[in-house]
Amino acid sequence: MYKSYFKRVIDLVIAGICLILLSPVLIVIIVFILYKLKYPILFKQERPGKNGNPFYLYKFRSMTNETDADGNLLPNEQRLTPFGKKLRSTSLDELPSLLNVLKGEMSIVGPRPLRMRYLPYFTEEQNKRHEVLPGITGYAQANGRSNLSWDKKLKMDVWYVENQSFLLDIKIIFQTVINVLKRKDTNPEGGNFEIPFDEYMKNKQQG
Repeated sequence: MYKSYFKRVIDLVIAGICLILLSPVLIVIIVFILYKLKYPILFKQERPGKNGNPFYLYKFRSMTNETDADGNLLPNEQRLTPFGKKLRSTSLDELPSLLNVLKGEMSIVGPRPLRMRYLPYFTEEQNKRHEVLPGITGYAQANGRSNLSWDKKLKMDVWYVENQSFLLDIKIIFQTVINVLKRKDTNPEGGNFEIPFDEYMKNKQQG
């Protein structure tokens, strides 16, 4: 397993270069969000990081804040705008996560940070995914992403933790870039939203 400080240097270099080179794109996206969705520009949500410690993940907003008569947010599929769909299909909504990398909360490559409420449902084996920093992209994202089952996705996360290396990270980054350019696996097949992991586990236990 290659040293964490070496991986950290690579993270800083890649994140810094990306933010500089993509700054014109970031500005255009910000202007569109202000025009389409108003404030806030960024969506932030508490996610589990290394060792399950919480941090706030940053993304560009892709949904409205519409609520029902009781003040509850409408389902995701109803709040996702056409602009937000395009933002997600190109993975450009993930760019603010580079700030999380600079802050040392995330890595460029690692298991994707999920929801805090999922933590009680992970098995001991699946929890190994939290032994490293979460990533903007990962082995599962480069090899199926939204079209993987939860069992397969988490198994691939654990495999990455146990086999991580510099060359593997480079392969994952390269494959991710190809997938983004092709807009491959950006949405679950059929356009359906992925069932939350806690609901998946409850259904699995009941079935």
